[in-house]
Amino acid sequence: MIKVIDIIQTILKNSNYRLSLFSENEINALCKRVVTKTVRGKETPFVKCVVRHKDIQLKPKEIVRQLYANRLLNEYGYPLERLAFEHKITFGRQKKSADIVIFDKDCPNTEYIIVELKKPKLQDGKDQLRSYCHATNAQIGVWTNGDKISHYRHKERNYFEDLSHIPYANQKLSDVLTERWMIADLIKNDKLRKERKSLKELILEMEEEVLANASVDVFEEIFKLIFTKLYDEMESGRNEKRQLEFRNYGNTQFELKTKIQKLFEKARNRWEGVFADNTKIELTPSHLSICVASLQNVKLFNSNFDIVDEAFEYLINKTSKGEKGPYFTPRYVIDMCVKMLNPKEHETMIDTAAGSCGFPIQTYFYVRKQIHEEEGISDTHLFTAAKAHPRVKEYVKNNVFAIDFDEKAVRVGRTLNLIKGDGQTNVLHLNTLDYECWHERTDDDLEWIDTYYAGWKRLKGMRTGKDNRIFGFDVLMATPPFGGDIKRPRILAKYDLAQKNKMGRNILFIERNLDFLKPGGRMAVVLPQGRFNNVLDKYIREFIAARSRILAVVGLPGNVFKQQLRTKTSVLFLQKWTDGNGICPRQDDYPIFLATMLEHSQNNSSNKIDIIKNYNSIAEAFIKFAKKEKLSFFDSSPFDKMEYHALLEGLEVTEVMFNILEHNDIFRFDSHYLIERAEAEAQQLFNSQRH
Repeated sequence: MIKVIDIIQTILKNSNYRLSLFSENEINALCKRVVTKTVRGKETPFVKCVVRHKDIQLKPKEIVRQLYANRLLNEYGYPLERLAFEHKITFGRQKKSADIVIFDKDCPNTEYIIVELKKPKLQDGKDQLRSYCHATNAQIGVWTNGDKISHYRHKERNYFEDLSHIPYANQKLSDVLTERWMIADLIKNDKLRKERKSLKELILEMEEEVLANASVDVFEEIFKLIFTKLYDEMESGRNEKRQLEFRNYGNTQFELKTKIQKLFEKARNRWEGVFADNTKIELTPSHLSICVASLQNVKLFNSNFDIVDEAFEYLINKTSKGEKGPYFTPRYVIDMCVKMLNPKEHETMIDTAAGSCGFPIQTYFYVRKQIHEEEGISDTHLFTAAKAHPRVKEYVKNNVFAIDFDEKAVRVGRTLNLIKGDGQTNVLHLNTLDYECWHERTDDDLEWIDTYYAGWKRLKGMRTGKDNRIFGFDVLMATPPFGGDIKRPRILAKYDLAQKNKMGRNILFIERNLDFLKPGGRMAVVLPQGRFNNVLDKYIREFIAARSRILAVVGLPGNVFKQQLRTKTSVLFLQKWTDGNGICPRQDDYPIFLATMLEHSQNNSSNKIDIIKNYNSIAEAFIKFAKKEKLSFFDSSPFDKMEYHALLEGLEVTEVMFNILEHNDIFRFDSHYLIERAEAEAQQLFNSQRH
């Protein structure tokens, strides 16, 4: 059996076909039907075909065809006589062969379902399916490459609309279309898990199917639908017997549009300040029907909104971001930063370049967990299942803030914060760097005031002076835009770091972020690695060292940010100096925590769990370091050297602590220098511990 599986894996190795969709039992059943024959003196694998009743040479497509046909027979219950392989379809004088055809129960010569395997890429397969369905009037098309799968209903105008699944042999298509779903059904049948797709891929399909030629703002219309569906999931999460409304239960296209518009209005009224009161869904009924079908089986809510993040990253980059740099820091990096800065319920937090508000959202989850543990409340993956505890709502209302200058990103972040805060948010549309001009919005822009006034009033209460420059936040986390220069002399004149006629945004953000922190406040900021090792940036490093204690530097792989794959970055962790004997008194000689992550594939989802584990390991190692150094934001529990070194030996990172003798050396973080020095000193630590 093992040998046969190895043969199958070898055949698939250099193809685009996979076995991910199929269970171990399904694969084992196929292996039992594999035989070998000598062909031209070479042992060649064949399979006993369940439909053609003869041995067929085992090639990548045939492996997937046999597995899917077995599922049609055994799971869906289709009788053998209704299946055909390589079925001829006529296109004028030309004939082509469909991979699998299921014939209509009542009209045995009429094609009912067509399955496409020849094209291992979705769009190619979908185009082939479309032509087959159009030529035969088949009602349903299926594409799979053994890794992902799509089910489509063939509609008028040659549109394809997503199906939850194909009908079972004893069902009609109308049975599938009218199935009633509650939240438990959505969790069980989540399309992203069952079809192994991402929300971004589904949006791309919708664009290719209808949105590209729909004469609408794609961002706005997709945003409305996601906004509406999040509301629908939240309502059903709080009432598990409620039927989901963001679904087509056999409605006409016009009935469906009326229903979805009403649901959108409920969401708009619940979460004010994201859409204007008169906003309507602009998609035509036929286009909306296709988009609803694509999204209705997707469970958007998860533990930290990362499903939604990727979709909005794509949409915002496509429509507005340009050279501004990445707004969307990967959630595993955010989670690491939050754990390392350890925010508390009584502390205030802000993200000054918030994008979709990953840092504020993860901070909320982190503090909410602390509160729930104290209150004896068990968490759930569907966190909207119960209304937020009063302490949690109070924390969100008064302690968590976010600012961004991109209006689309603010609306996304505001939506996600309104949801987690159960109607409360402090996400503001402001230009962090141009703080002297905030009054143009906060005093004179009536539309801005109507949307943001409550959050602005609370933010204004965090100022430690009369203007908008100095604030008193405990924690700040941000990923400033990597690209784009500030050229306006009026803005540059406000910053000590501005030494030229134009200045990179991320440089000015360093100084601006320090102004947001109170003495003893702490910060995590993602910066291009050049800021740590370029000779010309020495003055930046000296500026930072003079104003703060460098807690840690964590080097990130070059492909962390998808839109700028070769931009090497690091996360800089700081704590602002305090005067006298405060919680962070000035020192000239102190240890710094250094770590660098190994390179990983951004597009390889199979590595995601390992990636998260590695970032968690870095956070755990830093926590041990922080306790050893008695940093103010961690308790001073006993430090276990054996446990610490055991943790280091298990990391897929290089890590070392060393004393800083001169400030000029603090940021000599050339990647080769960092790794070589860290490896050498870490190995020395390990050896000394063993002896």
